[in-house]
Amino acid sequence: MRLAAAATLVAGVFLMGAAPAPPSDPYVYMEEMDGAQAMAFARAENARSLPQLQNDPRYGGLYADALKIATAKDRIPAVGFAGDGSFRDFWQDAEHVRGIWRTTSVESYRAGAPDWKTLLDLDGLSKAEAANWVWKGAQCLAPDDRYCLVNLSNGGKDAVEVREFDAQTGKFIDGGFKLPEGKHRFDWLDKDTLFVVTDWTKADVTTSGYPFIAKILKRGQPLSAAKEVYRGTQADGGYGVQPVVLNEPNGKVAAVIIQRPLDTFNAEYYLLTGEGTARLDLPKKSQIQGYVSGRLLVSLEEDWAAKGFKEGDLVDFDLAAVKAAPGALKPALVVRPTLSQSVEQVATTRNRLAVVLLDNVKGQVRSLKRTGDSWTSTNLDLPKDSTISIDSAADSDDRLIVSIASYLTPSSQWLADAAGGRPVKLRALPDRFDASKFAVEQFWATSKDGTKVPYFVVHGKDVKLDGTNPTLLNAYGGFLVSQSPAYSGIVGKLWLEKGGVFAVANIRGGGEFGPRWHNAGLKLNRMRVYDDFFAVSEDLIARKITNPKKLGIVGGSNGGLLMGVALTRRPELYNAIVIQVPLFDMIAYDHIGAGSSWIGEYGDPKVPAERAMLMSYSPYQNLKPGQPYPRVFIETSTKDDRVHPAHARKAAARLKEYGYDYLYYENIDGGHAAAANLNERAVRAALEYTYLQQRLMD
Repeated sequence: MRLAAAATLVAGVFLMGAAPAPPSDPYVYMEEMDGAQAMAFARAENARSLPQLQNDPRYGGLYADALKIATAKDRIPAVGFAGDGSFRDFWQDAEHVRGIWRTTSVESYRAGAPDWKTLLDLDGLSKAEAANWVWKGAQCLAPDDRYCLVNLSNGGKDAVEVREFDAQTGKFIDGGFKLPEGKHRFDWLDKDTLFVVTDWTKADVTTSGYPFIAKILKRGQPLSAAKEVYRGTQADGGYGVQPVVLNEPNGKVAAVIIQRPLDTFNAEYYLLTGEGTARLDLPKKSQIQGYVSGRLLVSLEEDWAAKGFKEGDLVDFDLAAVKAAPGALKPALVVRPTLSQSVEQVATTRNRLAVVLLDNVKGQVRSLKRTGDSWTSTNLDLPKDSTISIDSAADSDDRLIVSIASYLTPSSQWLADAAGGRPVKLRALPDRFDASKFAVEQFWATSKDGTKVPYFVVHGKDVKLDGTNPTLLNAYGGFLVSQSPAYSGIVGKLWLEKGGVFAVANIRGGGEFGPRWHNAGLKLNRMRVYDDFFAVSEDLIARKITNPKKLGIVGGSNGGLLMGVALTRRPELYNAIVIQVPLFDMIAYDHIGAGSSWIGEYGDPKVPAERAMLMSYSPYQNLKPGQPYPRVFIETSTKDDRVHPAHARKAAARLKEYGYDYLYYENIDGGHAAAANLNERAVRAALEYTYLQQRLMD
C-alpha cells in the first residue's frame, strides 16, 4: 500500500511525508560486482580469514569427508523422462566436477546397470573454450526431446548463454538457435520457432535486471528480426515476463499464456491469440501449474472471493472455454487443503494430475483423474512421515519419478504409476553416517503473537537435557518456500557424528502451511518471521537442549537476511552465526542485484511505512558498535548476480569499521549457490563446520 504525504508511525519510526534520502554510504563501491576496490577487499578478507579455518587441525578431515560425500559415485542420479523413451540426468563426480549431461535406457537403469552415454561433457567444453561453464539445465522440444536449448552459465551466474543442441548426435547445431548471455525466458513453439523474452537491447530490462519484451524468433533469423508479440514495462517487478506454453501429449501447442509479473507474487496473465493478447480474468496472486485432460490448472495464493475460492486452493478451467472467453473465467475446485496442509507441488502426466500435499510438514502424493465433469483421486502408496517430491512426470504415459527424504533415512528414488499400482524403489543412498544413534522429534514453539510454530530436532538418542548440547538451527522463512525434512550426509557426518544437534524451524514466510503461512510474514508483517525464529531459539533453550553459548544458526539468501536480523536484534541468543549469500542492506536492496524483484516480499524502501519497517530490522543499518555480537562467518560469491555480493561485503566492512572479530569468505565463482563445482561445495562445507566446531564445541 502506498501512503499519501501523511504522518505514519510504524515499528517505532516516525516519518512525515516522503521517505528521507539515505545517508551517505561509505561502502557503496561494494556494489560494483567486479570493481577493483571491491575485489581487493574480498581477496584481502579471504587471505585473512581462510587460514584461521583451514589451519585448524579438524579442517582437513572435514574437507575429506565432505568431498567424499559430494563426489560419491553411489549418489542417486537425478534422472528424468525424455520423450525418446530414455532417462536423462546431469551428473557430477570427482572425474567430472563440472559435470556431464548423459542418457541411458529405462530398462538398464531399472535393472541396476545403466548403459550411460554422455551427451555433453562440461569439463571438456570448459577446457576447450577456456571457460568455467556451469550447467543451468536444458529445455527440449516435445514430444521426442531431440532438439534442446542448453543453458550455460559463466561461473554460476543466473545469466546464461543458450545454444541449440542435438541430443541424437551429441553435438551443438551449427547455425542453430543461440542467445548471448542474459537472463532469458523462452520456450519452443515448434522446431523452427521460439517464444523468447530477452534483453533485445541493453535497455530492455526491468529495474531488477529481467527482460520484459516478448518476441517470436524463427530459425535462421537474427535477433533483430524477431517479431514482438508482448511488452511489459521497465517498472515491472518480479522475475521478468515469462512464457507459459501448454502442450498436448503429442507436443502440439494447445495455448500460449504470457505471465507479466507486477512484483514478486502479483502478476497478470495474457492469452496469446491470432490478433494479439487477451488478459485472463485471474487473481493477481495465482500461479499456473499445468495442463492435462483439457484443463488448465491454477493455484491461488489469495482469496478469490468473487468466485468463492480461498487462498491455497487448487482450481481448474476448461481450456477451450478460457480461449473463447478469457475475461470471464469459470473455475472449479480441484483440491482445498485443510489448515494443517498445503499444496506443495503439482505435476501432470499424459492422463493424470499428481499433487504433493504437505500435512504438518510431512508429504503425500494424491493422484487425480478427470472423469466426466469431476476429478477422482487416490493417494499413492509411498513411505509416510517423509518429504516427497516429484522429480519427473512422463508425457507419454502416467509414470512418475518420486524422491523420498527424511532426516535419518537415506534418500530414495521411486518409479510410480499415477494410474495405480505399487511404486517400485529404483535407488537408495547408502548410509553417509550412522543414523541408528539418532532420533527426530517435532516440537512447537509459541511465537510472540501466540502462533504455534513447528520445528524439527535431530539429536542423539542418549542426548542429555542439561542445556549443554552444541546445536545448529536452520531456517529460511520467505518466498513460500517450505523447509521439509531432508537427508544430508554432510550434516550427519560433519555435525551430528561430532556430537551436535541439528534443528530446522518452519517459521512463517515459508510455505509449510500454504499461502496463509507465507502471507502472514509479508512486508509490514515481517517481524512475525523473526519473532517465530527467536521463539524457536528460546524454546530450544527452555527445553534444555542447548544454551546461548552452545547455540549456532545458519541460513542463506533470504535465510542470510534472517541471520543478520538475529545478529543485530538478539545476539545474546547465539554464539555462532553462518551468514550465507545474504541480503543485508534492506534500504538499498531494491537497486542492488535483482533486489527490486522482491519488493512484493519485503516492501518498497520508497514507501514511508514500508521503509520504516525495513529500517527497523535491516541488518546493515542496525549494526552498532559495542554490542555482544558473536564472531560471525559471512560467505558470498563474486558471481552472485541474484542477491549480489555487495550485501555480504558491506556487512563485513561495517563489522570491521566497528572493530568486531568476524570471518569472511568470497568465492570468486559459484553464483548464488556460492559454489560452482563439487570441490568448491566441499570447501565451503568444511569451512562452515570448522567454524561451528570452533565456536560451539571448543
